[in-house]
Amino acid sequence: MAPSLSRPDQADTARAPSGPGQPTPRTALVTGASSGIGAAVAKRIAAERGWRLVVSGRDQRRLAEIAGLTSSIPLRADLATSAGVEHLVTGALDAVGHIDLLVAAAGVGWAGPLPSMPAAAVDEVLTVNLTAVAHLVRLVLPGMLAAGRGQIVLVGSTAGTYGVRQEVVYSAAKAGIEALAESLRHELRDTGVRVLHVVPAAVDTPFFERRGTPYTRGVPRPLPPDRVAEALWDALVHGREEVFAPRWLGLPRRLRGVAPGLFRRLASRFG
Repeated sequence: MAPSLSRPDQADTARAPSGPGQPTPRTALVTGASSGIGAAVAKRIAAERGWRLVVSGRDQRRLAEIAGLTSSIPLRADLATSAGVEHLVTGALDAVGHIDLLVAAAGVGWAGPLPSMPAAAVDEVLTVNLTAVAHLVRLVLPGMLAAGRGQIVLVGSTAGTYGVRQEVVYSAAKAGIEALAESLRHELRDTGVRVLHVVPAAVDTPFFERRGTPYTRGVPRPLPPDRVAEALWDALVHGREEVFAPRWLGLPRRLRGVAPGLFRRLASRFG
């Protein structure tokens, strides 16, 4: 059975750090933790007792700041290479011994017409957003399967669920995350390892600044990253397999199922 996650109203004995006669702390690895959703998730986990936290990101200075705020272990890693992913997981396991919770929140974007997208940008978007995530899961799963428990959280995007013009490769990568989550659930059934797919819309983070193109849509309005982190944690506590942030953005998927023609007309106009 997957480990239960502490709620703020649970007894302190269920959330206490390890010590004589006390349970071993649960451990979490959060990627993309130097800013945005990853940083917010790290802070949310740190608010719970009984957790040891490893945070990863590319920006050494910001990562050190988050580590200081969350009493976590910082491991700088470049997930654009498989060697970087392996180095991260090896370092995390050396630091904490095992991983109970993986939150794959690292991501990069690019916006513009597909023909104008540089080949290097195609490779980076696909590698960081999808290939690296598959490698992360591949490397942490053996320990979770041996323990008979674990939580894997994959941060996707509504771009991957519905498709977005001028974000073709990013949308494709995040669609791959959705398929990865669904396939993993089938593969890991009855193993004690659970998979959560988090599907945020636009989030008020440095993501858009780093990709070089601002967010210009009026709807949905960008969410604060701490709201996504709270939705993620609530979904973990309640054993959900998928959560949209905001939740109403799960409705178009139902429309696509019952009226695909209408969905595509609306998507063509607003997507």
